Amino acid sequence: MIKKIVAFQGNHPSKLNPNTDTTIFLANEIQNKKYKIFYYEPKNLSIINSTVIASGFFIRLNYKKDKFFKIIKKVKLDLSKCNFILIRQDPPFNLEYISTTYILDTIKDKVKIINNPTSIRNVSEKLFSAKYQKYMPNTIFTQSVIEIKKFFKKHKRVIIKPIHSFSGNDIHLLNKFKFKLINRFLKKHNYIMCQKYLPKISKGDKRVFLINGKVYGVISRVPKKGSFLSNMSKGAKPINIKLTKKEIKISKLIAKDLKKENIFFAGIDFIDQKLNGDINVTSPTGLKTYFDLSGINLAKTFWKELKA
Repeated sequence: MIKKIVAFQGNHPSKLNPNTDTTIFLANEIQNKKYKIFYYEPKNLSIINSTVIASGFFIRLNYKKDKFFKIIKKVKLDLSKCNFILIRQDPPFNLEYISTTYILDTIKDKVKIINNPTSIRNVSEKLFSAKYQKYMPNTIFTQSVIEIKKFFKKHKRVIIKPIHSFSGNDIHLLNKFKFKLINRFLKKHNYIMCQKYLPKISKGDKRVFLINGKVYGVISRVPKKGSFLSNMSKGAKPINIKLTKKEIKISKLIAKDLKKENIFFAGIDFIDQKLNGDINVTSPTGLKTYFDLSGINLAKTFWKELKA
């Protein structure tokens, strides 16, 4: 094995913001441990002659420069030669995403892959939360217009969101049942999540970081004025915060369950002490922001837990 190579599967570095991006934060930390960073996009992953090959490039990171990365060498790399592979591309969890997990499945006994590709398929980011519904606001998962109409009649103000989207994309707050909008939404997304609206989202949600079955930290994200979206990509402001005893209990339970599912790194969210149903296992974010707010470097913890 070629020693000390970490491969990152994700969106091209030029599309990432080093001031907030968790992938870059993790890569920079392992670079400090003298590992080489190999980067490739999902579209450049192949199986050739029974070997998993990625066309990509070795990069060098430098937070102090405006252009924070430098491409050192473009290569085709046998990924089984890596020490670690991190799956870090954003959803949607579509056929391309699923296909990459099947490809990486073929080498998961040769190289440590985070998160485990089989587990990423098995742990649907929203549907997996169905087993924790007693900790959530009233929620249904459906593609039935009849069930959605019943839900609206009961709760009046409802959040609807796709099962497989991310970063607050295509999420709607509806104050009344709108047949045409919901019908279009169902045709576009099939199964959707409908959830009772929690007004206290205006004071922010809580993003909790779970690493190797343990609860390691939390930030709050406060929506911008007039918005109900707590995603920083939608203008939410991050602040320091602590978890309540109730939130700690729920977080520990989920962390333990996810470890059993071979999920090493995840993020879960609370609103008003209720789990909101997003269990992020594809590309959890927030570690750089947590470091900036608290001074605690969970990238160090991440690699320590992996024994890198």
